[in-house]
Amino acid sequence: MSQFFEIHPDNPQKRLIRRAVEILREGAVIAYPTDSSYALGCMIGDKAAMETLRRIRRLDDKHNFTLMCRDLSEIATYAKVDNSAFRLLKAHTPGPYTFIFKATHEVPRRLQHVKRRTIGIRIPNHPIAQALLEELGEPLMSSTLILPGEQLPEVDPHAIRDRLEHELGLVIDGGGCSPEPTTVLDMTDGVPHVVRTGLGVVEAFI
Repeated sequence: MSQFFEIHPDNPQKRLIRRAVEILREGAVIAYPTDSSYALGCMIGDKAAMETLRRIRRLDDKHNFTLMCRDLSEIATYAKVDNSAFRLLKAHTPGPYTFIFKATHEVPRRLQHVKRRTIGIRIPNHPIAQALLEELGEPLMSSTLILPGEQLPEVDPHAIRDRLEHELGLVIDGGGCSPEPTTVLDMTDGVPHVVRTGLGVVEAFI
């Protein structure tokens, strides 16, 4: 049965953030709030946790996972970003955007798109997500919390606990979130292509 932490959305309690990161390091998948919807997260190197996440969302090997990063300096380790793309990211992060890039060798193959060898990159603009990443000291492997058969992401932490309490190690209640997911932009050829329209100003990339 999952634990349930009520964490202040503007001033996250350090004690609870530290415990949440311990739960991640113990091999759990957690649900946590972002500046769009709630997301599922686990450690990059934890294969079993990733399979749990896949099972919860019923994802195939064509799904682009996302690495939640603290800041721009962390991105270059995991994604092949040229100068023009870097300037674009600098102008629009942190925020509700997911950028798809070619992955570097630092990204485990199982996290990459099976054919395109890509990875999603995101810098969230939410105090709880940022506090988790700061305490963790590395990116968090994530996926929008859209349950099988649903069109929209989950935004109610109590409903998440009711549906997934036997599969998650932790649900973080950080209050309500937007019902919209991030806007997804494919940057693999150096030019932004809108893959999914969500939160964020799409016109800035067209």
